[in-house]
Amino acid sequence: MTARAPRHERVERVVVFDLDDTLYLERDYVLSGFRAVGAWVEEELRISNFAELAAAIFDTGHRGDVFNRAFADLGVRATPEFIGKAVDVYRRHWPEIRLAQDAAALLAAERPDGLCLALVTDGFLVAQQQKIRALGLAAKGFWPLICTDLWGRAYWKPHPRAFECIEALFGLPPHRLTYIGDNPTKDFVAPRQRGWQTIRVDRPQRVNSVQPMHLSGESDLTIVDLSRLDWAEICAEG
Repeated sequence: MTARAPRHERVERVVVFDLDDTLYLERDYVLSGFRAVGAWVEEELRISNFAELAAAIFDTGHRGDVFNRAFADLGVRATPEFIGKAVDVYRRHWPEIRLAQDAAALLAAERPDGLCLALVTDGFLVAQQQKIRALGLAAKGFWPLICTDLWGRAYWKPHPRAFECIEALFGLPPHRLTYIGDNPTKDFVAPRQRGWQTIRVDRPQRVNSVQPMHLSGESDLTIVDLSRLDWAEICAEG
């Protein structure tokens, strides 16, 4: 969370965004991370095609073991310690990412008076902080910027703590709060239970294809990208 709140004369509505595959394409981050690890591998081992190989493995649908597979294909005996160093490079790298075009257009549009933007995102803390900085979200008026990993993985969504924090900060009734995310298995469970409006961005290019595990994971509205909305629609009373 950022250290200090911006000043607002009044707050009438808060729109809270998820980060990955909501405001930008997570695939861009993944490929950026592969390039960073590839540069590190080239320096350490004089092997130059790690990034391309990792991307090809990723495109086959592998998610949790890309580094192990890539190093095996390269003939590298990668110890757990070496894999750990590669993962650390991946998570700490400065990401080459930008807002999705539709997200950038929405954020650039004039917002109604009294509307505040906030962020609630899961993921390893240093990686999420780097993404937030690279996208310049604080400068775009987002506050608070809540990385749930600051509290530990137990507080990642669907844990309600981040949403309780938003409610405590602004003191608004649930119908004045909106959460926009992408993952029905976790993003909308807590805000729906608390009476928030929920909107799912189901981008065709998203990294993970998922379905809601139960009705509380469904959103009130599903769209393919943020160009389908404007601030007036988002803020309309349900």
